[in-house]
Formats: sequence, structure tokens, C-alpha cells
Amino acid sequence: MATEEPPYTVTLTEGSFEIREYPSLIAAEVIVTGPRNEAVNAGFRLLAGYIFGGNTTRQSIAMTSPVTQTPKENEKIAMTAPVTQSGDELGWTVRFIMPKGYTLNTLPIPNDPKVKLVALEPTRVAVVKFSGLAKEPDIIEHTQQLKQFMLEKKLVAAGSETLARYDPPWTLWFLRRNELMIKCL
Repeated sequence: MATEEPPYTVTLTEGSFEIREYPSLIAAEVIVTGPRNEAVNAGFRLLAGYIFGGNTTRQSIAMTSPVTQTPKENEKIAMTAPVTQSGDELGWTVRFIMPKGYTLNTLPIPNDPKVKLVALEPTRVAVVKFSGLAKEPDIIEHTQQLKQFMLEKKLVAAGSETLARYDPPWTLWFLRRNELMIKCL
């Protein structure tokens, strides 16, 4: 059975690069600190606790894909998206998009106060797709490639890169599907 993914429209494809438009979505997110891999694991556990019944109604919520991780940025308004680099004192935002059909009013309230439910505005992102384990050197290289693609297309970045991991940890490394996304204007 396929895991639900958030809907989007592709407006441009060039090799492993895409420009996508996402509609408004609802997400469950946590902010965690530490190196990227430790942070995503800690964030995943907190979010999995929520969707596997760690909420006021003990309701299970279907798992979706991908799990995203963004370096937290220093913002002057309430946080609704991106995060920063490994080891940054601000931390990482780890996020699950909620399955379609849910609203902020119909989702059960998380038992853990670290888990926040947020409404995400419609957004346009530049994306680069790649396979493998998404190790730090790969992330840095693909982020640079994505920024170069954006420069060539005259797109302005509106936040940090977001790493999207689509597969469970038991997936063979060469079959893993990853993406880096940058919100753009």
C-alpha cells in the first residue's frame, strides 16, 4: 500500500530539478537540536508518537511521506517553516504533513507539548531529487546545485533548504528517495 504524499503541481522539470507549487497543507512539527541525523531521529520519534495515538483522543493518524527537516531560522514572527545547519543552536524543524481531509480543528491535540500543529501557506519551491543515504556531503553538494539552478532560472530563495526523506530506514541505500527543496519567489 502506497504512503500518501502531499499534492503538488510541477511547473518546470529539467533533469533532476523541478519547480513545484504546493497548496495549503497542515503539518505536525517539532523543533529539535543536535546534529542533522540525530535531530531527525529525535523529531521522527516525537511525531510518530503523536500519529500513533499520543494525542487527546488516542487516535491513530496515517503515516505520510516525506519526513522533512529544515534548519531553523531566526525569525521575527511566529515560526511556520524552515530551520538551519548541523550544530546550529537554533535547531531543526522536523515535520510530517498530515493526511488530506484533516484541518487544524479536526486533528486531535498532541499529548506532547513539543508537537505543534501548523497551517502551511501555499508555496512554490525549487527541488532537486537524489538517491542514497543523504549524508552531509551529499546534502551540501545538492544544495549548491539547487542554488545554481535557481540562479539560472532567476528564482530568489525565501528560506533555507529543506531535506525531504521518503523511505523507511530499512530501504536499501541506493533505492532511497530524497529531495532538497528551497522555497522561492
